[in-house]
Amino acid sequence: MRDTSSPFDLLRLRLPLWLVALLLGFALIGGLMGGIFSSLLVGRGGIVTNCPENEAICAEFAVFWEAWSLARNRYVESEAADPAIMTAGAVNGMLDSLGDQGHTRYLTAAEAAEWERALSGNSFEGIGAYIDVRNGQTMIVAPIEESPAAAAGLRPGDIILAVDGVSTEGWTIEQLQANVRGPQGTTVILRVIHPGEREPVDISIVRAAVNVPSVSWRMLPDNIALIRLSSFDRDAGAQLRSALRSAQAEGARAIIFDLRNNPGGLLEQAIEVASQFLAQGTTVLIEEDRNGQRNEKQAVRGGLALELPLVVLINGGSASSAEIVAGAIQAAGRAVLVGETTFGTGTVLTPFRLSDGSRLLLGTQQWLTPDGRLIRGQGITPDEEVPLPLTLRPLSPAEAAELDATALQASDDAQLVRALELARDED
Repeated sequence: MRDTSSPFDLLRLRLPLWLVALLLGFALIGGLMGGIFSSLLVGRGGIVTNCPENEAICAEFAVFWEAWSLARNRYVESEAADPAIMTAGAVNGMLDSLGDQGHTRYLTAAEAAEWERALSGNSFEGIGAYIDVRNGQTMIVAPIEESPAAAAGLRPGDIILAVDGVSTEGWTIEQLQANVRGPQGTTVILRVIHPGEREPVDISIVRAAVNVPSVSWRMLPDNIALIRLSSFDRDAGAQLRSALRSAQAEGARAIIFDLRNNPGGLLEQAIEVASQFLAQGTTVLIEEDRNGQRNEKQAVRGGLALELPLVVLINGGSASSAEIVAGAIQAAGRAVLVGETTFGTGTVLTPFRLSDGSRLLLGTQQWLTPDGRLIRGQGITPDEEVPLPLTLRPLSPAEAAELDATALQASDDAQLVRALELARDED
């Protein structure tokens, strides 16, 4: 059933990445089967009675119960046959078979509660990074600015091989969460392989309280405002509007909107953010359901930067809602996109609350750009491809503001340098 007792009954989410509450400990972050199985009984001939599906499917389901009963009652290590763990494993296995790994997922009641808290955008305790699972490998999508993960040298694209000496092979995101998160002041050691390198390295990280504001900005030379959006939590739109007002009050003549290493978040916030730059009625994205039916989502009125010259920065860490916004701006011809092809997520998740308080985050739709491009597995291609070595970290607004025009032009952040050139030309 749909969740009608939390803010999620009205929100459809695109959370391609498990906010490292999981992995990074933030403190942000068997249910389903227990809820369903309580009403299913195996009758004569192995057929499940009171089964909500047709007879053929119910007959297949009886095989599951046979396997469950054997494992539960005859496995050599009786203590290992924990019903709650087996239930969660069964649900996760079912969802993994759908092929939407890292996106569609099951959360226990405890994980769901932490997940809801994670979307508030407050501070958390942990190492401070975003992760995803692709092709069976757990990877760092992006460390959060000024977090322990960033300070320790974690990079976008890092593959995590082990946590405190224990191999992560075969781990789910939930297992990674349980092993990596922890209270501030404690230490965790991650063994990772940096992109482009062959030898793994051990990185020791001291967990800390991590502040995760969605928006940061600074004024750069020539009155060009650099605004970075780090995630699409519940306050992203409001924080962006505040930054835009402040930038314009200080005389901003152009905007560089930095979506690099932004892992995404709430779909509704993506629409609100895009609406700050696009005229009311402009298509932001197209949703397509399992039957091929399409529904357009459009910009709403009240945008604060509809005419200011705009350049958008993207890279391989830009995912989900960040790709929605970048794709909408590109399709409308509103700005030049500079950087590298984005991550390539494209499933719209709908959260369903189950009877025990657990959640099923199910990919019920995929999304396309306003001009009909499917982004899932492909990403958004920038108008100007400007690579940045994975060993280099993009300058934050605070760091960029410390440099004068000459120093900025000579900086290693080639993507920002090119964006500044374009912003000056458009002004």
